[in-house]
Amino acid sequence: MHNPHSQPPSTMTYRHPYSSPLGNMTMVSDGIALTALRFDGEHHATASPQEHTQPLPIFDTTQCWLDLYFGGRSPSFTPPIAPRGTAFQRAVWGHVLTIPHGATLSYGAIACRLSPSMSAQAVGGAVGRNPISIIIPCHRVVGAHGTLTGYASGIDRKAWLLQHEGIMLGI
Repeated sequence: MHNPHSQPPSTMTYRHPYSSPLGNMTMVSDGIALTALRFDGEHHATASPQEHTQPLPIFDTTQCWLDLYFGGRSPSFTPPIAPRGTAFQRAVWGHVLTIPHGATLSYGAIACRLSPSMSAQAVGGAVGRNPISIIIPCHRVVGAHGTLTGYASGIDRKAWLLQHEGIMLGI
């Protein structure tokens, strides 16, 4: 994830549209890193009145990543990202970032990696608040025994993304 100490954060927020095979998306940035990537209409995806539309290099980089991904390739880079959330949420998202293209990990497995006393439900809550869809691949997080479970962008999109990566679950 982006190092917040490398440059001071911008007080401005910028947005840029992206048309994906699964519907329109909005990229959001602080001018330096990607802070959100959301499908239009997501219940957690409310635009801020302070968001400005402006072309930025981070949007070009993110669009390149998305074009590669939706074109069937596993991008070899990650755009600079700076997801906003609690320390716990950021820790969960950091683990989700380690799930390789074409693989899955259960909520319970992530919980065990964080703490022996962590619950899968707590991890699920954090995964559900992931502000950077697809790049932080929360679609790769599945229920116990590989079951397909909730996805903030809709279970149909989750199933499509997993199948796109060659993952076939008992859907």
